[in-house]
Amino acid sequence: MKIAILGTGHMGLWLIKEMSLHHQICVFDSDKTKTKKIRNINVLKDYAGLKKSKPELLINTVSLKNTVEAFMSAIPYLSSQCLLADMASVKGRIPEFYRSSGFSYVSIHPMFGPTFANVEDMAEENVILIKESATKGKLFFRDFFARLKLNIFECSFEEHDRTIAYSLTLPFASSMVFAACMKTSAVPGSTFKKHRDIARGLLSEDNFLLSEILFNPHSLPQLEKVSSMLEFLKHVIREKDEEEAHKFFQRLRENIKVEP
Repeated sequence: MKIAILGTGHMGLWLIKEMSLHHQICVFDSDKTKTKKIRNINVLKDYAGLKKSKPELLINTVSLKNTVEAFMSAIPYLSSQCLLADMASVKGRIPEFYRSSGFSYVSIHPMFGPTFANVEDMAEENVILIKESATKGKLFFRDFFARLKLNIFECSFEEHDRTIAYSLTLPFASSMVFAACMKTSAVPGSTFKKHRDIARGLLSEDNFLLSEILFNPHSLPQLEKVSSMLEFLKHVIREKDEEEAHKFFQRLRENIKVEP
């Protein structure tokens, strides 16, 4: 298949590497410094180059704030039969764009960052396919992700953004607060080291990806729950209420299904 990839960040470069093994790839990035090191791939000088390349699938991996604009810049040079695809971590206004575009589309969210995940063994990594996507697009990406042994889930646009606020905003915020409170001096202990490693992995991701997750419109209610729980925990600690602390620990164990 002829595939065009917009954006050469971590996700774009990973897709180029994986898809170029089986497909004819061209790529465009408005930041020319990012494409200088790309070899053996057709690098387009501008969006107009899409007209000559005639992609059957256009995969948009640019940052969320530029996703719709990148699609709109590309569309004048695409065949009406070209399938549009996005990898956005928060769908936001993308569904509205798709509905008005007149193009078939497939919306995906790989639930991993190529800089943090073990891309050589992805059997424990997950990806979400949006239910409203075109059947042709879902079949293509199901085949692609199955080859990589990724676990595939389906949900609607609305379900996706609500799920992301719960599954990513909470751990992202926790790791960021941990990193904000860290001192540069080394601290012994495996628990501290594990949390530090998680924070390092998270913060190795692109700033735009991190802000996309936090600015999800469903994120704030989740963070307000965190604030509420922290205030409760502070109260228990302040009062040295051991009975209440033990009840709290038990609720936590029930939530994550673990025995003491």
